[in-house]
Amino acid sequence: MSPAALWLTAWAALNLLTFALYARDKHAARTGQWRTPENTLHLLSLLGGWPAAWVAQRVLRHKTSKRSFQLVFWLTVVVNLTGVGAYAFLHSAKTLSIS
Repeated sequence: MSPAALWLTAWAALNLLTFALYARDKHAARTGQWRTPENTLHLLSLLGGWPAAWVAQRVLRHKTSKRSFQLVFWLTVVVNLTGVGAYAFLHSAKTLSIS
């Protein structure tokens, strides 16, 4: 498996896990069971699961009205995209200087 395919597979798995944990937390909130800590949901977003987190928030109507959660969520999106952008920039600069 190529490095790109491996990365894409890991990213897809992370997003599936993120959506599943949002769904489980929504169910737990409705039934009074153990909840997934918000820090865990934020960590998954920060690591790259934010697309699934965003979809889960909209589809499940979960964590959308809690302003403090939304503020931290969008901060994780910005930090993740900044990191990905910096990596891509540095990687392309490195590739261009080698050629």
